[in-house]
Amino acid sequence: MLIRIDVEKIRKDAETYYREGDYYCSEAIVKSIKDELRLEFPDSVISLACGFPVGMGGSGCTCGAVAGGIMAIGMVFGRQEPKDSKVTKAMQLAKELHDGFQRRHSCLCCRVLTHGMELGTPVHMEQCISFTGEVAEETAKIIMREISA
Repeated sequence: MLIRIDVEKIRKDAETYYREGDYYCSEAIVKSIKDELRLEFPDSVISLACGFPVGMGGSGCTCGAVAGGIMAIGMVFGRQEPKDSKVTKAMQLAKELHDGFQRRHSCLCCRVLTHGMELGTPVHMEQCISFTGEVAEETAKIIMREISA
């Protein structure tokens, strides 16, 4: 089954949502992937991603963009029934996304990724917009590869 996902549109939409102040990283990724894949979730699902920006609610821990990408993977491949083995695939794909980001940036810690940057400054915003687009694109590529296989 071949399904086309416009990966560039997902990246651009996620970056725009963040740049325009509509959503933070995790929310922007969930929204852009949900919309492009026409997933049957209401927009209220975006609220589940609200606690992840700025490294888990501002704590500086795991990058919220990666958390949003993992949430999007869960929307597509996650289980909805107890003991459903689908969770194994979702976990494998989440690890792939996580490990890829870690390889490219050496860590996932928001505090380290933004070290020396003041929150909300142009340099901080551009980096986080870039991470948002990057993770949205990587997530979309993983999803496209798996649903087209």
